[in-house]
Amino acid sequence: MKKYIAYYRVSTKQQGNSGLGLDAQKTMVRNYLKEDDILIDQFEEVESGKNDNRPQLLKAIEKSKSEGATLLIAKLDRLSRSATFILLLKDSNIDFKCCDMPEANSLTIGIMAVLAQEERLLISKRTTDALQELKSKGVKLGNPENLTPKARKMGSEAMRLKAMQNDNNRKATALIVSLRNAGNSYNKIADELNKSGFKTSRGCEFSSSQVLILYDRFLRTQIEIQKTV
Repeated sequence: MKKYIAYYRVSTKQQGNSGLGLDAQKTMVRNYLKEDDILIDQFEEVESGKNDNRPQLLKAIEKSKSEGATLLIAKLDRLSRSATFILLLKDSNIDFKCCDMPEANSLTIGIMAVLAQEERLLISKRTTDALQELKSKGVKLGNPENLTPKARKMGSEAMRLKAMQNDNNRKATALIVSLRNAGNSYNKIADELNKSGFKTSRGCEFSSSQVLILYDRFLRTQIEIQKTV
């Protein structure tokens, strides 16, 4: 028998009010729990992934400490996209589990947080640079209100698909870096990814060369982010 404290997060107030995303997270938690497990308490938070101010999370951590329980989170990307936030979780010295990636530990989650934060900083910088260049050329920037409903829908679908792929890549990369640091070969890492159900962006199984590409991309991203700070 294990004791758990559940923590749910949705990224917008609208999602919090409507229950979108929240119900799915609660279902994942229920499916994760075994028959004799005990869910002591649940904490819900409506926040932005860029915001480290999480009062409900702090309460969940304190509750986990006082009850000697494990913090249970439905989706790994609900933790945060901030390395600072991950350090807070790691320094709390509590056990935590993620329903969608049970094999995740402090190392893999920390790598994912750093990747996500670097990705956000790079996107922000590139977007700013691109807009400045367009303005310098006298280009009049478009207004989203001018988009047709079809164009809006296509844009939303493209962003959703890209976000899903990025999340999958972050999880795969976190596992790759963790296994590589432990001295595993690229072939061995590819086998582990495939056994865990990971797929490439094209829906195929991983090969050693694809593992190398993601690992190399992680190293290059770290170098590139240093140029922005």
